Amino acid sequence: MVYDRERFAREDAVYAEHKRAVAAGEKRVLRKTSTGGLHSYPADEIGFTPGGGQAQVSTWWGMGILMVVMVLILATGVWLFQRPLWEGSGPEWGALWLIGFGGLLTLYTFNLARDEYRATQLRKLRGSPKPSSSGSVDINLLELGQNRRDQPGTSR
Repeated sequence: MVYDRERFAREDAVYAEHKRAVAAGEKRVLRKTSTGGLHSYPADEIGFTPGGGQAQVSTWWGMGILMVVMVLILATGVWLFQRPLWEGSGPEWGALWLIGFGGLLTLYTFNLARDEYRATQLRKLRGSPKPSSSGSVDINLLELGQNRRDQPGTSR
């Protein structure tokens, strides 16, 4: 990594503003943007943070696709539960696990997609950059005036 005095000065300014906003009682989230810069987002501009696995969903429509898959699992569970009733026997009680699983994950993915959609619209309205998909910022590296690992003359 190359030492960039201007980038570090911008990050220090964003971090200082973030600390002032949090101290004033605002709910803020400090995140890297998709271009690598640092940005202090209001809490309503952050939808969801993708996990650390290889395959990640980072958009509201991607989460919507997962929601449709969960709806199909839920519908399959309902069909399996009721199918024996059409043949004159009792319901398939084991399908209740599938119905519960599909129902809970449908609600969960719907809420994630809705929150991300709202956050995306707010970011567009306010002109905020898109957050990165990693979602992590090392706060210890951001303390104002602290020597950084990639600065010339530091031996960390």
